[in-house]
Amino acid sequence: MMDPQSLFSLNDHLEALSQHGDPLEVLERTVDFEYFRGWLVEGLGYSDGSKGGRPPFDPVAMFKILILQAQHNLSDARMEFMIRDRLSWMRFLGFSLGDRTPDENTIRHFRNRMTETGTLKRVMKAFDWQLHKKGYIPMSGQIVDASLVPAPRQRNTDGEQQAIKDGKTAAEIWPDEPAKAAQKDTDARWTLKVGGKVRYRADGTPLPMIALPVFGYKSHISIDRRYGFIRAAAVTSASHPDGRMLRQVIDRQNTGSEVWADSAYRSQSNEAWLADRMLTSRIHRRKPKGKPMPVATARANAAKSAVRARIEHVFAHQKNRFGLFIRTIGIARAEAKLTLANLAYNFDRLIFHEKRPATP
Repeated sequence: MMDPQSLFSLNDHLEALSQHGDPLEVLERTVDFEYFRGWLVEGLGYSDGSKGGRPPFDPVAMFKILILQAQHNLSDARMEFMIRDRLSWMRFLGFSLGDRTPDENTIRHFRNRMTETGTLKRVMKAFDWQLHKKGYIPMSGQIVDASLVPAPRQRNTDGEQQAIKDGKTAAEIWPDEPAKAAQKDTDARWTLKVGGKVRYRADGTPLPMIALPVFGYKSHISIDRRYGFIRAAAVTSASHPDGRMLRQVIDRQNTGSEVWADSAYRSQSNEAWLADRMLTSRIHRRKPKGKPMPVATARANAAKSAVRARIEHVFAHQKNRFGLFIRTIGIARAEAKLTLANLAYNFDRLIFHEKRPATP
């Protein structure tokens, strides 16, 4: 039992954290975490405790742990340590000094259960409904884009690489090495990331763009134009074409008809699909092959870019603040990682909007 003097000092310490502006207290006030309890209990099949046994950790507290983990890009083992180490985190999660706290296996099991039961996707949708109740209704069209998310590089032989491309599982490729097979990601793929600042020769002609090899996955999202919340998302391997995912990430709840995207999404089939659903394409047009870009098209693309740039801020936030990186193996776990990152971003975005009315 903690002596009264130590308890008084702890309370003073926590009060000082609040006075200095604990961001987790802001998050607690802004996001209604109790709203998710019913979804978590139902989706994960929590019992009423009548059968006895050690009671499970509170599902809302465990969900908060996953959000903290996504915000700080921590491994399960590191998350276990940080829960015990940081007083502000313990307070946010509802733990006291001396309480039993989740270990890395418990955290991993909870996240896996969230993924396997589809509860994580339902919670993402539930938060979207929470946004609707707060008045953040998507009515101004949507912006679609994708971003590469790296994963640990796999070092395979040409034969192993071909077997992966042929769709064989890790157990089939390394049948006599189960430990090795367990560490092999056969869902992630290599691709080339072309980008960077355009450089020019002395005569004014552009130099070839820099192409960097990236191994991992691709996060596809759509955001509403006005508020910038992620409303729909999907995950593929890094080599998957962006344009083929347009239909999967269009948010049909957005009452605005306009859809912005870069030229990777422009195709006859996508244009026809959007038109059939009374959606207006604001997708960039490509430069004609072997010809200069028409002035009118260049101006139209520039106007679209001014709108489309907003989605780049989403990816920058996730990569710079969350340090987005896939540590897990397999697309199902990568999807869980990115869904949590999308939720964490939406929480941050809600805090941003909720603070604005109070700003003079």
